[in-house]
Amino acid sequence: MKWINFCLIGLLFFLFACKKDSKKQIILPEPNPFVKGFDLSMLPQLRASGISVYNENGVKEDMLLTLKNAGVNTIRLRLWKDPAGGFSGLEEVKQLSNEIKQIGLKVWLTVHYSDTWADPGAQAKPAVWKDLPYVILKDSVFNYTQLIVQEIHPDYIQIGNEVNNGFLWPEGNASNRTQFLELMNIGIDAVNKVDSSTKIILQYAGYKDVINYLNFIGSVNVDIIGLSYYPMWHGKNLDSLQLQLSHVAKLTGKPVIIAETSYPFTLAWNDWTNNILGDSNQLIPNYPATSLGQKEFLNKIRQVTSNATNGQGFCYWGGEWISFKGSTSKEGSPYENQALWNFNARALPALEVFK
Repeated sequence: MKWINFCLIGLLFFLFACKKDSKKQIILPEPNPFVKGFDLSMLPQLRASGISVYNENGVKEDMLLTLKNAGVNTIRLRLWKDPAGGFSGLEEVKQLSNEIKQIGLKVWLTVHYSDTWADPGAQAKPAVWKDLPYVILKDSVFNYTQLIVQEIHPDYIQIGNEVNNGFLWPEGNASNRTQFLELMNIGIDAVNKVDSSTKIILQYAGYKDVINYLNFIGSVNVDIIGLSYYPMWHGKNLDSLQLQLSHVAKLTGKPVIIAETSYPFTLAWNDWTNNILGDSNQLIPNYPATSLGQKEFLNKIRQVTSNATNGQGFCYWGGEWISFKGSTSKEGSPYENQALWNFNARALPALEVFK
């Protein structure tokens, strides 16, 4: 009996000690989450149009809810300085960002530093900054970036969109490397001074020449390297894409992500606006322009980013850009056949890849 009592006392002491020690356990931070992103910048315009959209079961449902239910965990939004009509301006993006956060998704901002589209071929300064002396332009970039982060506190942010050739032309053109990097670093500093938890993404369009580009810009204090990948512009070899992603990660020591990609579910059209992609020569062999081909392509992109060294995810671009202005519109969607909703505004099977 004494032996049993002794064992019971020992057991109680052991359990008490474990409970006490458990309070001292060190909780390790979660690893970087795998981003399953979706650019939803057009959503306010779709909502304003009054068009009805449907989930995969044919039930009327807001796109944002459909995406959450599908497994998307990050919503990407473009931000323009003073856009015509107000769409993609700071107030709209702030409101949508709050809505996104409220349903438990992360916010990824791509700041164009322009009043309209910015990409490797166009990086026009905001009109209000057009004639500013360079020293004042730098202050404007800092203050504007700081305001964005103060108002929204995004999880991810880009200082410029597809900055292959710089941004904020002409001062920030990549041909003037010193000023380009100075403006980039000013934006980065503004983010870090407000919220150091916000991850900063450097986005480059394409992947074949990205190593030369990274060597050109040198050491820039970003957290993630993002690449745009569109087969019609950047090549059709997905194995080569994965190897290059791994090369970038090893060279920089940073996570890599596909910041933009898309693929068609058809080569047909639904409005009178010419589509960007409409030729079978623009397709990858074995990935037809069908709903299944689109799904298989996106699934391959997920595999490529999962298998790449330090691959951190992918983001689909233009998936919401359905023909919401009507089938006879000449100002419709040039991306309607690469959306993830079909011509009847019903969600396509490719959304299953996000689960």
